[in-house]
Amino acid sequence: MEININDGVPTVITIKGRLDTVSASDFEKAITPILAGEMKEVVLDCTALDYISSSGLRLFLTMQKTADAKQGKLILRGMKAEIKEIFDMTGFSALFCFE
Repeated sequence: MEININDGVPTVITIKGRLDTVSASDFEKAITPILAGEMKEVVLDCTALDYISSSGLRLFLTMQKTADAKQGKLILRGMKAEIKEIFDMTGFSALFCFE
């Protein structure tokens, strides 16, 4: 998995590859400074995200809850249909804003 963070307005986090149990800790380390910040507007660019496990879903949920608590906004952008289907099946689609 590759993670690229563009600290602009909005902050854009690009995820490439698989967000699974093995890579979740790397992703968590990468987003920790963002979670500690204001989180006014964060975009997760999922265009190149090929797979997400329950560990990845947990981290997305953590980001959403943190954004909500800080009156911020988390947007999921460019999600592939097969990944979006996982969000639909788990009920996560109702929790997130998609572009």
